[in-house]
Amino acid sequence: MENFCSVHDVKDMDQLIQKALEYKSDPFKHKNIGQGRRIGLIFLNPSLRTRISTQVAALNLGLEPIVFNMGKEGWSLELEDGVVMNGTSVEHIKDAAPVLGQYFDILCLRSFAYLQDRDTDYSEQVLHGFIKYSGLPVISLESATLHPLQSLADMITIKEQWHHKVRPKIVLTWAPHIKALPQAVSNSFAQWVNAWGQADFVITHPEGFELKETFSKGASITYNQQEALANADVVYVKNWSSYLDYGQVKTNADDWMLTPTQWEITNKAKVMHCLPVRRNLELSDAILDSTQNWVTQQVGNRVWAAQAVISEILNQS
Repeated sequence: MENFCSVHDVKDMDQLIQKALEYKSDPFKHKNIGQGRRIGLIFLNPSLRTRISTQVAALNLGLEPIVFNMGKEGWSLELEDGVVMNGTSVEHIKDAAPVLGQYFDILCLRSFAYLQDRDTDYSEQVLHGFIKYSGLPVISLESATLHPLQSLADMITIKEQWHHKVRPKIVLTWAPHIKALPQAVSNSFAQWVNAWGQADFVITHPEGFELKETFSKGASITYNQQEALANADVVYVKNWSSYLDYGQVKTNADDWMLTPTQWEITNKAKVMHCLPVRRNLELSDAILDSTQNWVTQQVGNRVWAAQAVISEILNQS
């Protein structure tokens, strides 16, 4: 594994999931493979779970993690070639990324979607720039379009918790929100479940909130949430802003919040959410505080997802 930015960087998903679960049962089994090496965690937007889980994973492998919040502590970056830098950007990515390449052995990057220009966000300029100019293996801690470490943790959770022989029915359902959120988590979850190929996968959302087909292709898609939830085994709840009418938020959508009434038509489904979650807007307290909730397991599995990926990259370097 040279980089970890999407499911396409993974040769064998089941093998990677198994490796993560082995670390979960024995966190320090490879505690020295990162000894004498440094991993840089570069954040262009805030993080709680991603930052801490990746730091813990690195420490478990003997790496020294160093965190830098570029959005608050560093210069604003210029990404375009050939520009006259007489505006607000202070440092070009061509200059900043190679510097980090001198300091670290692995680079982890969290970038973000501005949700103003779809082509710019979906070109992944920041992520690709750091891969191109740093000269290091790069792990995406979320980009403008994908969140692969979250999705790996999601798949670990499903594989760990689903003990039945039958194919699960997994539903990704849109949820209300008061602000525009990127499509990254939803794109990524869809990409990973489709690549896994061992579930009946349904995506449900209001009209106009279709994900880019690159990520959703392979899933059944419906605008009828009740139809989607019927007999579901696993329900992943997530808001995303519109891809078609880029960055737009849907108002008056309270009926899309998952409640016990909607849950009753499922197959006693387990509920997932990547966090942070706005209670009683995206998900009701009754669902979040119930035994049907897999959210805590998801959060815990973020460590083992990161540890498995870092280990794979260390073994290649």
